[in-house]
Amino acid sequence: MLRSDQLRGHSIAEHPGPAEDLKITARIIDGKAIAAKVRAEVAEGVQSFTEEYGFAPGLTVVLVGDDAPSATYVRGKEKASKEVGIDGRVIHLSQNSTQDAVFETVQSLNKDESVHGILVQLPLPSQMDSDAITMSISPDKDVDGLHPQNLGFLMSGTPRFVPATPLGIQRILMEEGVELNGAEIAICGRGALIGRPLSVLLSQRGAGANGTVTLCHTGTANLAEVTRRADVLVAAMGSAELITGEMIKPGAIVIDAGTSRVDDQTRKRGYRLAGDVAFDEAVEVASAITPVPGGVGPLTIAMLLQNGLKAAKLAVGAEG
Repeated sequence: MLRSDQLRGHSIAEHPGPAEDLKITARIIDGKAIAAKVRAEVAEGVQSFTEEYGFAPGLTVVLVGDDAPSATYVRGKEKASKEVGIDGRVIHLSQNSTQDAVFETVQSLNKDESVHGILVQLPLPSQMDSDAITMSISPDKDVDGLHPQNLGFLMSGTPRFVPATPLGIQRILMEEGVELNGAEIAICGRGALIGRPLSVLLSQRGAGANGTVTLCHTGTANLAEVTRRADVLVAAMGSAELITGEMIKPGAIVIDAGTSRVDDQTRKRGYRLAGDVAFDEAVEVASAITPVPGGVGPLTIAMLLQNGLKAAKLAVGAEG
């Protein structure tokens, strides 16, 4: 596999000048195409599973409240589940639901043998303890990979369910032929959904990993010095266009996992979606980059489906 400095057929050593002198024009990574490949794999796996066991994997999403982006994500997950043959369902609880009501719903799903995967859509209304609700999901059905037991498996080097976005980022890097063994990787953002689990995933031994990972955050001193050393730079801080072109090592692979709304009166909606990376600057320095939208996002749902199939296999003892 190719290192980040080789993906576009040149070596960083050939370019001793500053990054602004390089007009690399990065190749745009097609996240939708990679996600389609994963979905096809899952669909094939679901078909084989259904034929062998006589029932389809079941994946249920619990949506609490009226958050519009959450509702959009959930509809996408339900649609994607059905497209690959998974029995995708949604339970919608009102904004004013009590935490006990959510607990009762989760406990019912834990006991339901037709439901193999459970996902409680975040964020939850402010009156609820998200961590407590996440912990109430059976670890064997926790397709989000956020239960402490599953995070423990990841930390121990024997991952069971890995959060979907980190898993998707790893798949992108593997599909792109990026050699992570020994590579310097900077992850900007230490959140529980992306940054922290991704740092563990990419630093473990094995294919698509074994990198030297630096986990950056808002308290990191001299952030640009860290990011400029990285062969692979992952941005997941939730801050629009924080990573500028001068913060990127020439020839690096840039994975943008951030999504923010930026006011833009030239757009019909009055805003545009922006990532954590200043895209127009980054494409002149990086060798490859994921766009926003159309990069990491499609992989998140695809890897959730993969986890859903895995949960069904665990339920019947077909995967340990």
